[in-house]
Amino acid sequence: MNRQFPLAGLLRLRKMQQDQAATEMARASSRSQGARERRAAARTELGSSDQTAGSSSALLAIAAARASSQSMLADLDALAAATEAQLAEARTDYTEARRKAVGLEKLELRHGTELAVAELRAEQGVLDEIASTSWHRTAGQASS
Repeated sequence: MNRQFPLAGLLRLRKMQQDQAATEMARASSRSQGARERRAAARTELGSSDQTAGSSSALLAIAAARASSQSMLADLDALAAATEAQLAEARTDYTEARRKAVGLEKLELRHGTELAVAELRAEQGVLDEIASTSWHRTAGQASS
């Protein structure tokens, strides 16, 4: 039996793909977390502003600032949604890469087990041959 796992090269490739997918998933998770934090910080900051209008021009300025803030929050919401979608895609890619690697890992394990069984059988055959030869020699000497 071939001592080396015949699909070892493919298994190495699958593990590299899995590592790459895990790295990309970590990056996507970091980007998503950052977007959520920026959105939460902006909402907190905008929610705590107590502006009072002393004049009509101040009222118009407050209204413009709130409209701008609403637009900024919408942009942050869109960014957060996009990073969540990227994270979901990265998780899917990682899961697929892991599935492919696990299948080959199981084949490698089975190959190793079959190799060990074959080695044990060969060793047992040698031991049986030694015992049989020894017995025939002993039996032949006893009858003489």
